[in-house]
Amino acid sequence: MSAAGTIRAVLGGEISYEDALNTLTVAPDADAALVQAVAVIVDRLFQSGWQPAELHRVVARLGDPLQAQVIAGATAAYLARFRDVDPRWRAQADELSGGRKMGGGKAPADRIRLNDATLALLLELRRLPRIETLIPPPGAIPETRYSGADNRMLERVRALLAKAEATDFPAEAEAFSAKAQELIAKHSIESVLTAGPEAAPLARRLGVDHPYESEKASLLDAVARANHCHTVWSPELAFSTLFGFDADIDSVELLYTSLLVQANKAMARDEPAKGKARIKAFRRSFLVAYAHRIGERLEQTTRNEIARHELARPSDLLPVLRSRQLQVQEALTRAFPRTVRARGSRVDSLEGWESGRAAADEAKLA
Repeated sequence: MSAAGTIRAVLGGEISYEDALNTLTVAPDADAALVQAVAVIVDRLFQSGWQPAELHRVVARLGDPLQAQVIAGATAAYLARFRDVDPRWRAQADELSGGRKMGGGKAPADRIRLNDATLALLLELRRLPRIETLIPPPGAIPETRYSGADNRMLERVRALLAKAEATDFPAEAEAFSAKAQELIAKHSIESVLTAGPEAAPLARRLGVDHPYESEKASLLDAVARANHCHTVWSPELAFSTLFGFDADIDSVELLYTSLLVQANKAMARDEPAKGKARIKAFRRSFLVAYAHRIGERLEQTTRNEIARHELARPSDLLPVLRSRQLQVQEALTRAFPRTVRARGSRVDSLEGWESGRAAADEAKLA
């Protein structure tokens, strides 16, 4: 049996993994056959909605750096076949390629280990389902052009949040974070009032990593709702899909990432010194309380900015906001016609709850 035939047989369950690996170890054409098999599955996944960063992240979670390198190489080879590539898709692929080069100083893996990692990777990749296409794959014509938030505004927000993450003074962090959310809310209002009739809601998938995925997904949802977006969490694939208009999506991703850093920093500072079970209950309760309180703070800031704008410049802002919210909800329903409301996480530590709320009050929103 050829190497390609052996690969097809193990993927089809006709022979065992060990037998297939033994056969491939002595097959002269095994290396090329494995590369081709990965290319075929990667092609199918990219045409089935997966993006380079998402696929790489799923593979990296398996814990074998070799498999992540194989995916980075397959992505680069796939990209080289096309000229018409969405810039967001290309940026992800280029980042993976850069990461592969950075790791180039390491000694190459021996052939048997590489074949083992690649064959195991093929078995994992074949289980991945088709998902919603959010960015057109190479060769496709984009249906909706992405414009994104104003780069100058994002840089100002990013700088404020970096200061919030760096400081050891809670009150200072809170001031930076609050200012960031004010900028985000103001920019969102301006983008609503200046948007053309072609503006339409988009979606983006954000990774939600273990541990405490449910609590982290709740934090993302709290940030999203305060900024005119909605999320759907897919725990089996370890990501949440964020629905909203492009400028709001950029802001939510930036703010969520920073708040998660601030939460982890505060949690490490306040957690109890002893007891594995106690620490786990503390962290879970901390993140539940943190997400709840952060959502309250962000929504209040957004409401304040809307009220301030309406007082200074009366407009048709509120009807437009309601219309956009309906558009976002409709986009979510089209992509996920059957969703279930997740059960809230249980709070087992009063100490963690109180510490989480206090940390949320300290968090810098700008």
